[in-house]
Amino acid sequence: MDVYQEILKKYWGYDAFRPLQLDIIRSVAAGRDTLGLMPTGGGKSLTFQVPALAMEGLCLVVTPLVALMKDQVEHLRAMGIRAACIHSGLSQGEIIETFDNCLYGDYKFLYISPERLGTRLFQERLASYRISLLVVDEAHCISQWGYDFRPSYLQIARIRELLPEVPVLAVTATATPQVVTDIQQQLHFREPNVFQVSFERKNLAYVVRQTEDKDSQLLGWLENVPGTAIVYVRMRSRTREIASFLKKNGLSADYYHAGLSQETRNERQQAWKSGRTRIIVSTNAFGMGIDKADVRLVLHYDLPDSPEAYFQEAGRAGRDGKKAYAVLLFHKSDATQLKRRISDTFPDKKYIRKVYDSLCYYYELPAGAGEGLSRIFDLTDFCTRFHLNANQAFGALKVLQQAGYLEYTDEQDAHSRLCITMDRDELYQLELDELGDELLQMLLRSYSGLFADFVPIDEAVLAGHLGCSREQVYHGLKKLVSYGVLQYIPRRTSPLLTFTQDRVEGKDLHLSPEVYELRRRRFEERIMAMVEYASDNSVCRSRRLMHYFGQQKAGNCGQCDVCLRKQGRLRHYEVEDISAAILGALQDRPLSLEDLIDTLGGDKDKTIEVLRFMCEQHRLREDKFLYYPCEESH
Repeated sequence: MDVYQEILKKYWGYDAFRPLQLDIIRSVAAGRDTLGLMPTGGGKSLTFQVPALAMEGLCLVVTPLVALMKDQVEHLRAMGIRAACIHSGLSQGEIIETFDNCLYGDYKFLYISPERLGTRLFQERLASYRISLLVVDEAHCISQWGYDFRPSYLQIARIRELLPEVPVLAVTATATPQVVTDIQQQLHFREPNVFQVSFERKNLAYVVRQTEDKDSQLLGWLENVPGTAIVYVRMRSRTREIASFLKKNGLSADYYHAGLSQETRNERQQAWKSGRTRIIVSTNAFGMGIDKADVRLVLHYDLPDSPEAYFQEAGRAGRDGKKAYAVLLFHKSDATQLKRRISDTFPDKKYIRKVYDSLCYYYELPAGAGEGLSRIFDLTDFCTRFHLNANQAFGALKVLQQAGYLEYTDEQDAHSRLCITMDRDELYQLELDELGDELLQMLLRSYSGLFADFVPIDEAVLAGHLGCSREQVYHGLKKLVSYGVLQYIPRRTSPLLTFTQDRVEGKDLHLSPEVYELRRRRFEERIMAMVEYASDNSVCRSRRLMHYFGQQKAGNCGQCDVCLRKQGRLRHYEVEDISAAILGALQDRPLSLEDLIDTLGGDKDKTIEVLRFMCEQHRLREDKFLYYPCEESH
């Protein structure tokens, strides 16, 4: 048994690796830059955790998923492995303490969000660490050709320059051939080096139900497929509506979206993970980095805008290897609505220039100024004031972000943040009123690092120390901002917009083909691929997805709705109807096969096939030639 298998056995209790895991581990251990493509639930974390435990030094893991950070750090600590994470939810003191622990405490893993990589504090500390391995999770986010490009990921290439001898392991579950090439280029791979597991999920049955009545289909699937489920919708308002609809029909359900408070999101996520809530109805904000293996059904009520998004979200079903379903409900109007997103996401360039000029007027930003300016942004107020379409204005903001003119984040922040911009010598010469002076002194005594970076603060705590109201603290801080003493970002529940360059005239904006035309074309191709997946009933669903991701040798799955129809076997709605009839017949007493067939009538072979299916799913049990419903089917 080699060292990696010993580590696997000691900490995880497994006797053997999954396919390709050991190949990736040995590539990384040999110091080679490596890209690992593995489906959701394929064991990506072990490909860096195992070799990192065999190496000297600290493994740096870059990931945008705070939930994943917390989960993996908790799991590692539970196994006696020292691990830590740094994200926006920590105070400045907690961040500094974490950095110190990693330097002096023999830590093996530091998880960090990509936004933290560019801070002066991190880059100063980085030079003190012995980094063994740089891991880039969700690596498709670094490619502008990917479906979820995040500009903050471009910071990783700069970190590589500070760690020239450290190998990089990039991992992702979704990447087309074009994105695979781009990831390696963006991360400055010394040579191409890709390990790819088949994306095929043999336990996952893909189903498209073309229907005029999505609500009935939704109920049918949730009532006939027992176990944990996720229902994805596009609009936040619809999450609440559908969760309420499911509750009225006697199902355990709740809703989730990014507009809820962090506390509420955590509570609902934990209730679902623990099994107290069976069904979560959510936008695509839910699921990233959440490790729950026993999801039996992922149902898309609305059409996603790319096969990448669909594959990743659907892949959250059946991660335990047992039979699960990925169901997409499709109405003929869905295709029209999705195609409309092309002009919303990429409005014409004249409109984008208009939005930029309007932003500058909105914040009264003079020409040649504004770099680094951060402001709370209310999209509804902005669009109302300048008579703009909200969807197209939002698309314009994203294009402007890609072009490097601004940064836009719609994530909630749990803390107010503050940074002192005036030199210490200038501070001592300031003449402030009594509250301003006491407030400044209290800030300097209570928080460290104020001169280096934005630090999370709590106005209520400051008010308690000063014996005044929180409102007085707020106005005192705003007055210090007007004096040029500090920058202050109040706690927010709305998006934040930051200008990354000084203002230019809208007509002078440079929107390159890479930023606009090529990305629009790629976005349109993804949407058309998604529409074709949902509307074409001639090609195996799994095979179509595999071909999209460049796996041309994939064959028919034999279990999707297309394959079952071609085989002349039961359609899924027939399974639903016959299952309901069987459970109804067994409600009062168990029945034999002959009695069931006599009671139900219909096709004998179809009834027998559904009976076998229900027994495999543990919804029925057979004892002495009689069929009984299992408890969870009642």
